[in-house]
Amino acid sequence: MSTEAFDAVDVIRTKRDGGVLSPEQIDWVIDAYTRGVVADEQMSALAMAIFLNGMSRPEIVRWTDAMIRSGERMDFSSIIGPDKKLATADKHSTGGVGDKITLPLAPLVAVYGVAVPQLSGRGLGHTGGTLDKLEAIPGWQANISKERTLEILGSVGAVISAAGSGLAPADKKLYALRDTTSTVEAIPLIASSIMSKKIAEGTGSLVLDVKVGSGAFMKDLAQARELAEVMVDLGQDAGVTTSALLTNMDTPLGLAVGNACEVAESVEVLAGGGPADLVELTVELARVMLKNSGVEADPAEALADGRAMDKWRQMIAAQGGDPDAPLPTARETHTVLADSSGTLTRLDALAVGVASWRLGAGRARKEDDVQLAAGIMLHAKSGDTVTAGQPLMTLMTDTPERFARALESLEGAWTIGGEYTPSTIILDRINA
Repeated sequence: MSTEAFDAVDVIRTKRDGGVLSPEQIDWVIDAYTRGVVADEQMSALAMAIFLNGMSRPEIVRWTDAMIRSGERMDFSSIIGPDKKLATADKHSTGGVGDKITLPLAPLVAVYGVAVPQLSGRGLGHTGGTLDKLEAIPGWQANISKERTLEILGSVGAVISAAGSGLAPADKKLYALRDTTSTVEAIPLIASSIMSKKIAEGTGSLVLDVKVGSGAFMKDLAQARELAEVMVDLGQDAGVTTSALLTNMDTPLGLAVGNACEVAESVEVLAGGGPADLVELTVELARVMLKNSGVEADPAEALADGRAMDKWRQMIAAQGGDPDAPLPTARETHTVLADSSGTLTRLDALAVGVASWRLGAGRARKEDDVQLAAGIMLHAKSGDTVTAGQPLMTLMTDTPERFARALESLEGAWTIGGEYTPSTIILDRINA
């Protein structure tokens, strides 16, 4: 029987008592947890100690690196031509309501010769998942091989797919554990979880969209800024050009919240239309990705002239999808009407997100199925003038018995009347 370099209890005690873990302790505990030597209950205790006592910047850097080294790294050298250096750029959002930005963003950036390897995930709770949205497109496949991913990147320039099991396997185990032990909010663990996966993906540059507000994971601007700064530093230390935008998630992004309906709205953006807030954030994130890749261009032009739409169609078709196929539509709808007249001064993102989830657009557990056509279409946004009896939103589901619980979550979700203060989408920027 082999002897382990450390004892899990000693490592837990060090952090429990406010001490600093050594690089060797961190390397061992991540490796031993991945191997199953450190038990879930021991890692739970360590996660709680980190939640309560924090980590120094060197500890976070080493923890992230150890999680990266627990698995493989993507390598794009096979699609870099002999006479050019292929720029690769990626975007990560901390999750929100109506946040379908990845869909129009990836093809938009690819128009300018920057490859976008967007490894994405599925939704859990009130925040939607990019893969769930795209699976509303008939034929589209989320799970493709590394070889096929490289082929599509080389030919089309953008791919949105599920991350392989080989990337940061330690994070996959720890992520599930944090969810069940009330340690999700620990900034060192959030930052290392996100950045270990993104650095392992092998991209040359990264922009982080850190959501702030009622529908976001981070409710407080100061906390969100701290998280963004830690993640930018981690990226820079790993040689990835990294920037972050702190963006407003007090109200849903765009008008569509769900899966198929968010795909339809993304296509509107690619066609040169779509809601103003969605277009603004898509274009601004594209600008940052292009700048970080050394490309000076105005991405709004590619939305206006159809190049982004052409790239979208190529990207969807390359993964088996039919970009012309009709999207699923819900069998049942319920319209919510304004109860008074005046200015809509508040529309709570969390309440709308939870209602969409309860209609079937999201999942409570990772094993749950989602309804591709379920969701909510908003007919008014904060700042709009509404009249009593006017439709505020349409709820959509295949199972009408879900309407009651969705409507419960919408109680008190909006305010009509009073003073309206316009808010900006981009609240702050953290640059490398």
